[in-house]
Amino acid sequence: MASATARFGTDLQLLVNLQAQDDRHRGSDLQLRKRPETQLKDLQILSDVGNLQQALLLRFLTPLGELAQLGHPDYGSRLFELIGELNNDTNRNRAKLFVLLALAGEPRVEQVLDVIVAQNAALRDAIDISISVKAIDSDTPVNLVFPFFIDGGSSK
Repeated sequence: MASATARFGTDLQLLVNLQAQDDRHRGSDLQLRKRPETQLKDLQILSDVGNLQQALLLRFLTPLGELAQLGHPDYGSRLFELIGELNNDTNRNRAKLFVLLALAGEPRVEQVLDVIVAQNAALRDAIDISISVKAIDSDTPVNLVFPFFIDGGSSK
């Protein structure tokens, strides 16, 4: 079985909070860290599960087709189509479909174990998306929960 770094890769950290990414904005600033041996600043990197979580969040937050000119026409998700729609069962089901379609395009995901989309308990214009996937060459599920703001009205 491959190591976690080999399975999930390493990349620059673009998102500040992988556990609670709370808006649609993707990373625009690189994160910095102090190198322990020199105390100089360096770019922050993500490896292992954190890198896969960031990759999934970036895929969900990128409108499908936005990277077509860069040679990645199938990268992204259709979640952006829900912006301005009502927060109702139909649109939450559409969000689940859009998440499943985006996960199908991620080569490091071997199997989708669960996707739950629910109305956020505190914010009427947000849905909570919970994902559990089995990554390639791994028996441990990778879990991710994030709110997605549709900025529409609320209808139960």
